[in-house]
Amino acid sequence: MESKRKIVVLGAGESGVGAAILAQKKGMEVWVSDKSKIKDKYLTILKENKIQFEQEQHTEEKILAADEVVKSPGIPETAPLIVKLKKQGTPVVSEIEFAGRYTNAKKICITGSNGKTTTTMLTYHIFKKAGLNVGLAGNVGKSFAYQVATENFDYYVLELSSFQLDDMYNFKADVAILLNITPDHLDRYDHEMQNYTNSKFRIIQNQTELDAFIYCLDDEVTSTEISKHNIPAKKYPFSVKEKVEEGAYKAGDEIVINVNQNPLSMAVQRLSLFGTHNVYNSMAAAIAARVVDIKKDTIRESLADFQNIEHRLEHVATIHGVEFINDSKATNINSTWYALESVNTPIVWIVGGIDKGNDYTTLNEMVKQKVKAIVCLGKDNRKILSAFSVLVPTIIETASASEAVRKAAKLSQTGDTVLLSPACASFDLFHNYEDRGNQFKDAVRAL
Repeated sequence: MESKRKIVVLGAGESGVGAAILAQKKGMEVWVSDKSKIKDKYLTILKENKIQFEQEQHTEEKILAADEVVKSPGIPETAPLIVKLKKQGTPVVSEIEFAGRYTNAKKICITGSNGKTTTTMLTYHIFKKAGLNVGLAGNVGKSFAYQVATENFDYYVLELSSFQLDDMYNFKADVAILLNITPDHLDRYDHEMQNYTNSKFRIIQNQTELDAFIYCLDDEVTSTEISKHNIPAKKYPFSVKEKVEEGAYKAGDEIVINVNQNPLSMAVQRLSLFGTHNVYNSMAAAIAARVVDIKKDTIRESLADFQNIEHRLEHVATIHGVEFINDSKATNINSTWYALESVNTPIVWIVGGIDKGNDYTTLNEMVKQKVKAIVCLGKDNRKILSAFSVLVPTIIETASASEAVRKAAKLSQTGDTVLLSPACASFDLFHNYEDRGNQFKDAVRAL
């Protein structure tokens, strides 16, 4: 009798537990190993499904005996255990790669340094509104593998990080969207921008002439890189700077989406999302929708009534004529640049946290034009103080969300905006960016 294929899943979070459920359903011998404590929610699922697991340790001997390993995107390639597995020739793949083998659904895959969650949610919103049988997965929604195991969708809209793409080999996107490439997570890529760029371009691997590649023509890194690749997929660029034949562009106060010589136009002011970066996001989602032949009216309605995700340029309240905006999800310079760009009133800017090697000079022009005061929210604010003390007369330091909000409210007046857009990770004072955003919102409501 043939022995069962042995699958080891490293990491028992959303993606890992989903992969374990799918492997079990496909008749494999599954074992889950997590170096940390497994959350109660996932422990319950593993126990209910009688899936064997360990927590707070990795039993190396058992892991090295696997036929294949599905690893969490949070585990770097340089982890000694991963190095050993690869050295002995054991395939190490992502949950997305693993799950992609077991579905014939069309996959709309979205990556980029910034805007991918918003674009993913917006694309999903359009597909749902069109009545399509569609799942939402990747970095958002339920695990892709879990949905492949338990659902029967015709389409998946997948948000993919560079870490997920790194462990994808045979997977193919039917529609690939690359929004932009700016420096991020370079610590995982030997501080080499080209390595990170290569990772993002894995979104188009295995595509054929029957597939679609949607990308931002205005993004310098993307445009330069495209010339180095032989891309068989049909290309759909989008731009706010120049007209394109097929794809999307901005013409005056309108965006034009032109796919199969059947253009759709819509006033920018009707878009539910504001700011130039969201014009890009809206264009990308609309092209994807037209590629799968969703009606123009449905796309227009969806772009107009979409509600943005929590912690991304989220309006919290207007108090005494001051608007408070929660953009806690902005954990890098580029996201914060877009946030500052989208606000058209004087800004009291709450910034800071764990610096990811930020070069603040790229924000100088925007800060000079728009920021009247800075409230630092972090344990170590030296880089922020050094970068902006010449440009902004008032900079203060705070050590909690409630203190930051109270001080920001005192520094603002009717017609101003208090913007939390940290440009940094949150782990010095908060559990994660959601915790930071929620504490900010609670503090605003307590004013």
